[in-house]
Parts: sequence; C-alpha cells; structure tokens
Amino acid sequence: MKTLHFDCFAGISGDMTLGALVDLGVEAADVRSELQKLPIEGWTLDFCRDERCGITGVRAMVTVHNAESRHENSHEHTHWRDIRRLIKESDIREGAKDRALDIFTRIATAEAAVHGATVDEIAFHEVGALDSIIDIVGAAVCLDILAPDRITASAIELGGGFVTCEHGVLPVPAPATLEICTGLPVTTGGFDKEMTTPTGAAILASCVDEFITCSRFTELRTAYGIGMRKLDKPNVLRVSWREEEALGAGPLLQRESLIQLESALDDMTGEALGFLMDRLFDAGALDVTFTPCTMKKSRPGVIVTALCREDALAAVRETFFIHSSTLGFREFRVNRLSLPRTEEQKESPLGVVRVKTAFLRGEPVHSKIEFADRARLAQENNITLEQAEKRICGKESDDGK
Repeated sequence: MKTLHFDCFAGISGDMTLGALVDLGVEAADVRSELQKLPIEGWTLDFCRDERCGITGVRAMVTVHNAESRHENSHEHTHWRDIRRLIKESDIREGAKDRALDIFTRIATAEAAVHGATVDEIAFHEVGALDSIIDIVGAAVCLDILAPDRITASAIELGGGFVTCEHGVLPVPAPATLEICTGLPVTTGGFDKEMTTPTGAAILASCVDEFITCSRFTELRTAYGIGMRKLDKPNVLRVSWREEEALGAGPLLQRESLIQLESALDDMTGEALGFLMDRLFDAGALDVTFTPCTMKKSRPGVIVTALCREDALAAVRETFFIHSSTLGFREFRVNRLSLPRTEEQKESPLGVVRVKTAFLRGEPVHSKIEFADRARLAQENNITLEQAEKRICGKESDDGK
C-alpha cells in the first residue's frame, strides 16, 4: 500500500505543504497550470531550493502584485461564500476542487465557532488572502495528482509563545487552529513560535486517514517543504512515500468531520419527541439519540443529540427550532472514526437479504444481516427473528430440525 506520510515535528503551513509536495515529485508547471484556471489575477507562484539547519528542500513563494494597495484595502476581506463560489465555478480538477472546498469549510467553521458567527458571515483575514487561496488550492491539486492509497501523519507540533494577528496578541495555538485540531493528536512547546497555522491544520484534518506514532514500512522517497523562519531547529515539513507492511488492504479507518447539535428539554411529551426524531432524520441527521437527564428544579428531562454533515446543518437547525420546544442548542464539530464497510445482496433459503460487512486492514471483522430484511422474511414465513436468521445463514432446516 503506497502511503503518503506527513511528519509534522516542526508544524505545518500551507506554503510548507505546497513546497514539500512539489519536492516529492509534483511538477511545478502542473500546479501552476491548474491554479491558472481559478478566476483570479494578480499573483505569481515560484518554487526554489532552500535550506534550514542544513536540510534542503523546496520553498513555495506566492507573490501578490500591488500588495501595498491590497493591504491598504484590507477591510475588504473575502467572505467564505465568495471563496466557495470562486472555487466551485473554476475548471480545476474535480478531486482538487472537492478537497479545497473541504479545507476551506473546516477553516470557516472554526472561525465561525471562535467568533460566534455563522459560516457564511465569516470574512477571512489572513487565511482569506490571495496567497492563502493559492496555497490551499495548490496543495489540493498536488494531493489529487499524487493520489496516494492512504495518508498518515505524526502528531502535530503547534509551537508555543504568542502570535500577533488582527485580533491582538494571542497565545499559541491560535483559537482557530485549536478548533480545527479538535480530536487530533498534537504537541506543544517544541518551538517558541506559532508552528501550525489554521491552513496547515485544516489540510491535515481534511486528508489524513490515520495519525500514527509507530508503523512498519519501507521508505521510498523523502522530501521537505521549507518554512519562512530561520530558527535554531529546522523549520521544515517532512513528507514521504512509504510502502506500508500491513495486514490486508484498504484504509484502516474512515474519518469524517461532522457537526453535533444537542439541546436539553423538559417540556415535551414522548410522542412529540418521537415525531422530532423522525423529522431530524428527514432533515439529514445521520444519528439522533435521547439521553435522560435531570434539569433545574429537579425536573426530569431529555438531551436530544443530532449528528449531521455540513450540507445538512441548516435543515437540522431549523428542524430543532420548528419541531421542538428549544430556544437554543449547543453545536460543535466532532470527528467520527468508523470501519470501512460494504453492503451486498445475498441469496438465502428464505430469499434475498442485504448483508453489511465491516473491515479492519482489509480483513472482515463484523458481518450482519440487515434487520429490516430479517424482520420481513420472519413475518412472511410466520417464524421468529431467531429462526429467520438461522435459516438465512443455513444453520437450520426448513422443518426447524
């Protein structure tokens, strides 16, 4: 299995990612050719060999023309909806387009959480600058060109100290970076500087299949993306092609970034809660659960929790307000890890059933007959669910012996 590995011992940024992937083998001309399909002007992208603490690699440099006048007009920030439209309407590779949109969505969602705003209200500042758009889309293009079977990464070094930004002097990690890294393994204190930017964190959150601390592999090729700073330790991002020694094939885990919404209620009947659950699923919720709780004045209540993807978030929010008695709810991003799984139709003595199978490192670990099919066949044959399952699996004869 050909694996792309990010070693983030000195953190990660958009330009370091772009430089490292070009050093790994992506042609600079191919990156520029794709980026020129974006409907934006006033930039150039150059790559050069550079070194930090004796380690050589590629440094990516975006030059924004008329940068001084752009800085004077810095209040005219680009909103997420503008960037989204710009990328969607471009002719860049579809895989790169989807990846770039996902990376920017993670940054926008984090910024919205930090500033208490909606995603579409977010006006990008540092991250929304033209050079960062080039970094993010360029990195997405490189990943699409390389097309690894799997992507892994080390723990992410965030750095330390303080960083000066538009909102003042803030401790490292910056709030948006920390929000994006929720659920990811990180380290701090290795450097007294900001080493991981929101862009770098979002790239990893978007593309990494597994964060690992140890592995058995054959190193095929190593490359370095050179950072801007000259420090007493190498400011570089190391990436490599690896041939992993793994059992079986396929991704180890599927990673999704989802949104969880929850509200505690004490004034809805059981019938109304059941209706709410159905409406939340209709709105696009992936999962809905009820958890008993005790609320103020010792009232028994229930915590309603819904899990959904970004594209269903608006509908799920509206459903909460329309079909429940809530006046508000908590909302935060979560990472869901799951085993890869397949669903196939299978002939059985009672008829066709659907069978779901989960895999770990390419090997089946769980297999289950779809309950709806088992229940239907049990009812049609006037037998119990247990008898239906045994017959479907060939463990019991038709006469029950």
